[in-house]
Amino acid sequence: MRSARVWAGLLGVEKTVVERVDFDEDEGVIVASVRPGRGQRRRCGVCRRRSPGYDRGEGRRRWRALDLGTVRAFVEADAPRVCCPVHGVVVAAVPWARHGAGHTYGFDQTVAWLATVCSKSAVTELMRIAWRSVGAVVARVWADTAGRVDLLTGLRRIGIDEISYRKGHKYLLVVVDHDTGRLVWAGKGADQASLTDFFTRLGPARCAQITHISSDSARWMSEVIATHCPQAVRCADPYHVVTWATDALDEQRRIAWNAARGAARGNSRNRSPSGQTKALKDARWALWKNPDNLTDRQREQLAWIAKTNPALHRAWALKEGLRTVFAIARRSPTEAVEALDRWISWARRCRLPQFVKLAQRVVRHRDAIIASIEHSLSNALVESMNTKIRLIVRMAFGFHSAQAIIALAMLSLGGHRPTLPR
Repeated sequence: MRSARVWAGLLGVEKTVVERVDFDEDEGVIVASVRPGRGQRRRCGVCRRRSPGYDRGEGRRRWRALDLGTVRAFVEADAPRVCCPVHGVVVAAVPWARHGAGHTYGFDQTVAWLATVCSKSAVTELMRIAWRSVGAVVARVWADTAGRVDLLTGLRRIGIDEISYRKGHKYLLVVVDHDTGRLVWAGKGADQASLTDFFTRLGPARCAQITHISSDSARWMSEVIATHCPQAVRCADPYHVVTWATDALDEQRRIAWNAARGAARGNSRNRSPSGQTKALKDARWALWKNPDNLTDRQREQLAWIAKTNPALHRAWALKEGLRTVFAIARRSPTEAVEALDRWISWARRCRLPQFVKLAQRVVRHRDAIIASIEHSLSNALVESMNTKIRLIVRMAFGFHSAQAIIALAMLSLGGHRPTLPR
């Protein structure tokens, strides 16, 4: 086997002629002088269209290749320019690297794969590159991947949700395919403009193919979905619906706590509120948790609330009643719909303003809630995806831009994870 072919394999370059390999003792690096193979010369760096030559450019350039053991390796070649009929005067394409990149394909692929499985700090130390270079590599690899595949093809049932990725109300809008379980789109912002951008990319023909959409009940989200996908069945997320009841319960607990604190202060001006007020404050977790998960101490707290504060105990029972509706849905959707209607009637007559208002809200979204029950569709998959995105952000110790998060999230969760070279 010729040594040139051996060096080409070691450097991970294809369609490339290795002319000479030198060891730079001053810098402690290996430099391989190469040239594009037959048929790879005089091509536009953007579209790779064969184009006439323009000039010799600014001389020879170097591209970082994968390390050879503990020694850094570079590929060095001329960088002439061509005159593309579409993109004008650009640097000619090379078969070993992307246009405008300072690393070879193999190097980019390795960095992108490492970024999906470990922290950016580990990648920078292992590959001996800068922190920002990791983000640039991930963006390049994802742009290349997104240009080859259409992630929005064949969508039928999707879930939509927003996620906070940084302090200061910085949000991403996330869209997940319920059938494949993959992340299909993520965009900066959580408003009508962001969601409209997704449906615009989807196009009218593919919007018409959407059959089910699960999401929370935000008005701005409902309006955009109604405009672009009026035929889709809206499914309210059960978790968010139960959260409404939990919020109403906590509001009732605060009312009871304030009443107890006022009574304690009225009995003694010189004594700070204690006793019942402290017991109501400590009972918060007992009221929030599912009955199956309560400790003995928390069961005692609920029994005490039932005796001393019937209104608060009634609010807790209403919260548990709404949660039970979705538990029944797992075995019998028909019974769950009947239970939901009975719960609405109960909440209307409960004489608790928070839950009377909640009953009105549930009635407004009754069709979406019933659709979620009948089709067994929720945002659980989307919430799971959000957890994975938060883990990506945590492992990277934060990102400077939303686009860097989106690129890494799509590479990791979009079903097209990069593979190691060869």
